[in-house]
Amino acid sequence: MMWSWTLFRYLGRQFIVGVGTVYAGFLFLALSIDIVGLADHTAAKHVPTGVVIAMALLQLPDLGLKLMSFAVLLGGVFAFVRLSRSQELIAIRAAGVSAWDLLAPSLAVAVALGVFTVMALTPLTSRMLVQYSEMEAKYIRGQASQLAISRNGLWLRQGDTHSQSVIHALRVSNQGLRLEDVIVFHYGQNDRFLGRIDARSAVLETGAWTMRDAWVSGPEGKAIYHPAYSFETTLTPAQIQESFASPATISFWDLPNFIATARKAGFSAVRYVLYFDSLLVMPAMFAAMVFMAASFSLRLARMGGLLRVILYSALAGFGVYFFANVTEALGESGILPTALAASAPAAAAILLGMTLVFHQEDG
Repeated sequence: MMWSWTLFRYLGRQFIVGVGTVYAGFLFLALSIDIVGLADHTAAKHVPTGVVIAMALLQLPDLGLKLMSFAVLLGGVFAFVRLSRSQELIAIRAAGVSAWDLLAPSLAVAVALGVFTVMALTPLTSRMLVQYSEMEAKYIRGQASQLAISRNGLWLRQGDTHSQSVIHALRVSNQGLRLEDVIVFHYGQNDRFLGRIDARSAVLETGAWTMRDAWVSGPEGKAIYHPAYSFETTLTPAQIQESFASPATISFWDLPNFIATARKAGFSAVRYVLYFDSLLVMPAMFAAMVFMAASFSLRLARMGGLLRVILYSALAGFGVYFFANVTEALGESGILPTALAASAPAAAAILLGMTLVFHQEDG
């Protein structure tokens, strides 16, 4: 049959309404739960209620990004069930529209939504998550250490309320535990300069940085040479690793440069490459959710009712989520290539969904 653009727009609009309704419900639940959780974590720290709400709002886009695949899945189920219950689906199929033509508008909308999410929403989400992380470090964890990677090397800040140290290294090895060509600026309270250390290398050991060929100078600027010098620190190897920026805090557009810079600085960038690849396949994942939704809801009467359809869809969504976590772990450990680890869940969901739709259409 000749495809009707009026029908195409109508089906696409129904799909958007379904996804939007489910996604709004998810966001409301996520915000409510997050506010309660943050209030519980900050109860003993006397954090103002306004700060707790602000933190929850800043984290909400990141939570929404994680829930969007489920929203596409259940929103598709919601849209197809509405069409089925209003007999519109039967009328459309009676007019000679195949299941594949019926799914075309929803697939187009899902892919477009995936592209928009990756290119436009993730940069906004990353900026808001950075602000949330800063507030979390200040109000919940009370951490003063920060790590940043640039093309000119690595910058690391450590300290407490009494003193602060800024460490710069041109080169890094052993995931940040060994620094080369090190400069340390030591400050006291009210940013009072206490001294500087220039060392050929520094190795993080228990409670101290052990430096080699170090020139240590005080506030007056007179430098003294030490073949080996120990500089106290409260940092641990675990804190060094945790200081790395989460992949979700980096914009999609900035990830390629960050990956290249991290590799140049001597750090492993597997986590960031895997996250970048997962963003690239997000439109395909959304399309997979459409196939999964259609496979469970196009034949509502045969499935035994709405509750069973929702149950099957939710189980399928959790199955894809679990499989994605498994492949992500395999990708981070190096067992699977990052591209395969990121694309395997979407490919498996598409193949499974298409198989079920084939069975319903031609079986």
